Amino acid sequence: MADDFELPDAAGEMENEDFGDPAPMLKVGEEKEIGKQGLKKLLLKEGEGWETPGTGDEVEVHYTGTLLDGTKFDSSRDRDTPFKFKLGQGQVIKGWDQGIGTMKKGENAVFTIPAELAYGESGSPPTIPPNATLKFDVELLSWSSVKDICKDGGIFKKIVKEGEKWENPKEADEVLVKYEAKLEDGTVISKSPEDGVEFYVRDGYFCPALSKAVKTMKKGEKVTLTVKPQYGFGDKGREAIGDEAAVPPNATLIINLELVSWKVVDEVTDDKKVLKKILKQGESYEKPNDGAVVKVKYTGKLEDGTVFEKKGTDEEPFEFKTGEEQVVDGLDRAVMTMKKGEVALVTVAPDYGYPTDVKTDLAVVPSNSTLIYEVELVSFVKEKESWDMNTAEKIEATGKKKEEGNALFKVGKYWRASKKYEKAAKYIEYDSSFTEEEKKQARPLKVTCNLNNAACQLKLKDYKQAIKLCTKVLEIESQNVKALYRRAQAYIQTADLELAENDIKKALEIDPSNRDVKLEYRTLKEKQKEYNKKEAKFYGNMFARMSKLEELETKKSGAQPMETDKEEAGVNGASS
Repeated sequence: MADDFELPDAAGEMENEDFGDPAPMLKVGEEKEIGKQGLKKLLLKEGEGWETPGTGDEVEVHYTGTLLDGTKFDSSRDRDTPFKFKLGQGQVIKGWDQGIGTMKKGENAVFTIPAELAYGESGSPPTIPPNATLKFDVELLSWSSVKDICKDGGIFKKIVKEGEKWENPKEADEVLVKYEAKLEDGTVISKSPEDGVEFYVRDGYFCPALSKAVKTMKKGEKVTLTVKPQYGFGDKGREAIGDEAAVPPNATLIINLELVSWKVVDEVTDDKKVLKKILKQGESYEKPNDGAVVKVKYTGKLEDGTVFEKKGTDEEPFEFKTGEEQVVDGLDRAVMTMKKGEVALVTVAPDYGYPTDVKTDLAVVPSNSTLIYEVELVSFVKEKESWDMNTAEKIEATGKKKEEGNALFKVGKYWRASKKYEKAAKYIEYDSSFTEEEKKQARPLKVTCNLNNAACQLKLKDYKQAIKLCTKVLEIESQNVKALYRRAQAYIQTADLELAENDIKKALEIDPSNRDVKLEYRTLKEKQKEYNKKEAKFYGNMFARMSKLEELETKKSGAQPMETDKEEAGVNGASS
């Protein structure tokens, strides 16, 4: 556009806003209104794909502008120079921002723009009269996506080269990047080596902007970042380091960044003590289940690099059954998250490794050592799933898993026992296809597996899960004393003392002589006394503070302090 038309006058002032209505579905030769202010779009040529530019994107267009009588007042085509501007930033008239925001790459359309979305009552003398409706024949050549990735104006990302697929690195992943960072005057302040640098996203590198940006990028994507001081080096700047120039205080940085690749890091356990870094992606989507027979190759090392174990070769992989303690717990759990052909680096904290010194064929593993395994899952055969079994097989499998769970519970292996009970219960969870006789067989198994799993959850301190499991049992057997007792135990731990008391009272109604329930009732009463003391102390302190403040206020005003009724204020304690 000619200089006269690059910035709107007062009538066409554009605020930073969303474009409102989505792009209308048009066929070539069809015209539709966009929004509710009279803007119309006539499609001349369809564009590519489905994406349209967004607010802040830098778009490149060719256009010809005419009045309704056909008088041409401007054309980039005549100058043979495409016009560039940032969409939605008030750099052009509103009709352009709204209309071009509906276009796809390569699309050609004619926009009829009413005066309210153009130059208004004043026009743009001498070529555009007041209150003029304008027509623009626009072709969207391309656009560069510019995103405010932190939504606070701190980091703007302009995509220079699109990446592959759709995945982005996560907080725990290890990324490989290449970058060059400059000041606004072009001074280079940092540059990665030719082969790039690796870092964990959560740890960051160079400045906070890099870890923020890579989480929004795809593999192979190249971007230019404009980084404000809060995501750079702040108001202190940075001194010169080696060959790298100093960064002045409050400096804006320009960073060219490429996400070369990344390694996915999975948190195998909720406590993040078993981590799996994928070195080579596996095939398909299936993974071994508990009880699967797996074939692997792995090397186990200590943190200092000492090899303590090596299992499996290309010719003869090492075979074991998951969930059977044939390898250390952390490695066992990690293998169950892998796909066929996957290669991973598994880091196992001491809690999931060897609790005591262990002598292997290759070295001594000291107690409380962190173990590092490089493991390849060569193949696996899953344990038969419930949907592959007939009803008789499901009942038989449930009984077998229950017994395995019992054996593990007796030796204090509550997490593994829980998994056995959980799987056992799943086999018979849906019994609509069972005969009446099979339903009779399944019912006590359901009750026992869920009750035993609840006992595991109490040991593991997952009280909410214990409550859910006991509730499942009570839906089957509302008078089950063990379910009421264990749910009461869980309620006590979650401080739901009223609910705990309800369950205990009901259990004692059913079995008045039950010793365990009576003992739990005593525990509950102690908890209630403790709670009441704390509550009394809290209110006592609160009223004492109020009384003191009142006394200070009355001293200031010269009035006599009002006496506080101690019993009413709760100083003597709440009733039990």
